[in-house]
Amino acid sequence: MVGQGVLRECLLAPDVERVLAIGRTATGKTDPKLRELVRSDLASYADIEAELWGYDACFFCLGVSSLGMSEDAYRRITFDLTLAAARALARLDPHMTFIYVSGEGTDSSERGRRMWARVKGQTENALLALPFKAVMFRPGGIVPLHGITSKTKLYRVLYAIGRPLWPILHRLFPQAVTTTEKIGLAMLRVAREGAVTPILDTRAINAL
Repeated sequence: MVGQGVLRECLLAPDVERVLAIGRTATGKTDPKLRELVRSDLASYADIEAELWGYDACFFCLGVSSLGMSEDAYRRITFDLTLAAARALARLDPHMTFIYVSGEGTDSSERGRRMWARVKGQTENALLALPFKAVMFRPGGIVPLHGITSKTKLYRVLYAIGRPLWPILHRLFPQAVTTTEKIGLAMLRVAREGAVTPILDTRAINAL
């Protein structure tokens, strides 16, 4: 869901010259500056390293709900796949900005009781230790705009039920809720100008 929103803002931004989208499925978008690499294996990039040169930023939006997953299975997706991409990019271009979509409540200590928060914290810490400019986005509630939907069925149901409440949530909790559009625009601003802190919560995302 976040990836769809970020892609939309990248394609709309006049100063974005080209976009490379890498994922297991096609985006369904057609644009002169968009190139897609659909691949089943996201754990290794050795065979496509030549395709990864010349980009200013990576917006890493891959993620999965931890509901019903073991810690090992969740870590394989959340930590292993993220670091596979990040290590390849850090080696190829240490000047790149790498923005990772984490989540509100992420546990930087890696010792908390919530499994997903520990694994997200491990992932963030590993990214921040790599030799490139890494920035963590920790959004709370995210409202999908412009026809964007989540690939997770449960989330689609929850968003459909809660849709009438979105305007109220925005008014009551303006710093706890963001949108797919704001996240995309904030990522582009960080890619252009950098970030004053490596971890950005919903308030900072909305401000950007």
